[in-house]
Amino acid sequence: MRLELETGRFYLGRDYCEALEAAGALPLHIPLIPDAEYIKGVVDGLDGVLLPGSDTDVDPEYYGEDPHPNLGRVIPEKDLTDRLVLEEAERRNIPVLAICYGAQALNVFRGGSLIQDIESQVENCTKHQQGKPAARNSHRITIEADGMLSSIAGKMDREKLKVNSHHHQAIRSAGQNLAVSAKANDGVIECVEDDREGRFIVGVQWHPELNWKTDVLSKGIFDRFVAECRSRSVAAATKA
Repeated sequence: MRLELETGRFYLGRDYCEALEAAGALPLHIPLIPDAEYIKGVVDGLDGVLLPGSDTDVDPEYYGEDPHPNLGRVIPEKDLTDRLVLEEAERRNIPVLAICYGAQALNVFRGGSLIQDIESQVENCTKHQQGKPAARNSHRITIEADGMLSSIAGKMDREKLKVNSHHHQAIRSAGQNLAVSAKANDGVIECVEDDREGRFIVGVQWHPELNWKTDVLSKGIFDRFVAECRSRSVAAATKA
């Protein structure tokens, strides 16, 4: 979830849960309570984890940098909870789908770094904060030949493949065991995937939850994630 500092409320946009439910999952919210024992108990009952986007930025302290002048709001509870959840997901080898800020948090957790502000730090950059309408696919991406994203894209016309874009930060250097599988035309990383056998951990920089009803690639991402979660659930039940 997210934390609204002004009101003290936990919240999350409905799009994530609706996309998951439509793909066959039973979505549950994880509040930002950065207590290790609490998070262990919560993740015990899960078959997968979705790390959603956020209107905040990852604290650059986690990747050894001072804050850029254009760094957005940082919420410690968000950073800490995400890292605890990722630790538990890693230990249990459960699928992870990380979206936008979630992909950045995943990358930093794995020891990677971020571009703190694309517009001021990437020369001749594409516009990555498209504004409204949010679901519109606004810029092209290039997908690597191998990997999960490529298999989902299948026979789609790769020359016309576009995604929506709502971020001012991005992955700079990929973290441990994360392979880059898609980029925007300006070189900004748009997708990373775990390169270890038997792991389903994917981070996408765009927001598939915004247009899964109309976009084949976005729907395919949720379908594949939920299928991986279901396989994990069936395997666990068989062992029991």
